[in-house]
Amino acid sequence: MLKRLRYPLLLVALLTLLAATWAGLLRVGWVLPAPDHLAAGHGPLMVSGFLGTLIALERAVALAALGRRWVYIAPALAAIGALTSLIGLQIGPALLTGSSLALIAVFSEIIRRQPASFTYTMGLGATLWAAGNVLWLAGAPIFHVVWWWGGYLVLTIAGERLELARLTRFPQEAMIAFFALVGVYTAGLLLLSFTPLADLGVRIAGLALLLLALWLLRFDIARKTVQRAGLTRFIALNLLIGYLWLVISGILTLAAGQRPAGLLYDAMLHTLFLGFVFGMIFGHAPVIFPAVLGREIRYGAHFYGHVILLHASLALRVAADLGGWADLRRWSGMVNGVALLLFLAVTVLALRRGMQTAKLI
Repeated sequence: MLKRLRYPLLLVALLTLLAATWAGLLRVGWVLPAPDHLAAGHGPLMVSGFLGTLIALERAVALAALGRRWVYIAPALAAIGALTSLIGLQIGPALLTGSSLALIAVFSEIIRRQPASFTYTMGLGATLWAAGNVLWLAGAPIFHVVWWWGGYLVLTIAGERLELARLTRFPQEAMIAFFALVGVYTAGLLLLSFTPLADLGVRIAGLALLLLALWLLRFDIARKTVQRAGLTRFIALNLLIGYLWLVISGILTLAAGQRPAGLLYDAMLHTLFLGFVFGMIFGHAPVIFPAVLGREIRYGAHFYGHVILLHASLALRVAADLGGWADLRRWSGMVNGVALLLFLAVTVLALRRGMQTAKLI
């Protein structure tokens, strides 16, 4: 019975992605039909609604197979929170916060079963998401909270890369450096949210992002697997491009410091969330969706289409932000959205082809 939950939960996640993308178009200046509250919900819907549901669902599917059915609480709360937020109910943020707290419990179970550097890293990421959501509920401004959410996604991705690369046996000094950088990022978050030194805190967080990106570029096995062919190369290229966007985000954040809004703020965030995070999603989608749905996905070279479109349009968007070109920013933002839609279309078609192939075998 619970196994069937993954389908409606994933559907809600994808619908939330579409709504968040629409909200993003509103924020870059397009005049589109939408409820009044939608534009302000762009960030929360994308991070806590879409990504919160997807990440929690991925973990729930794995743990439920081991008899821990309660783990579906986290993605279910995120999905319901996303839906209620979409229709403007005040309970939405509270449900999304409840989901993040439930995800901490999920990772506590994961760490109990497998205490390792990568599980601790992802568990800390979940804790940062929950802390950011609590601050959001308490009235903290989004331009503070967003760095807690960013830490959640960066540490979740970094933890997954540590998990995949654990057989390479990192030098002890490298692991010490990694966790020192995580500590620096966390210190930046504490400064920006709980002291008058918010600008310094954001810059420290930016420095940590820059150094974490350089660490990942140095030690991730993608440097080796990019030399292979097919899906392996596709994943590796997405990872390496994503790390380069994280470098750029770190540099921009270190240089600009705290920005409550504006073009530099747009560049700082979208190099992180679009360039880095969605670069990782594009690369791992051929692995994530089969794991969640239990269905094969048919990878092909056409997967590069939405990847090229996203990164090229993001480069134009950052150039527009830095140059103050409003029209170019608006159009590049539109193409960002088209890249996400193309990604969904390609992924759904690949899943359908995989199912058709399975029926013929």
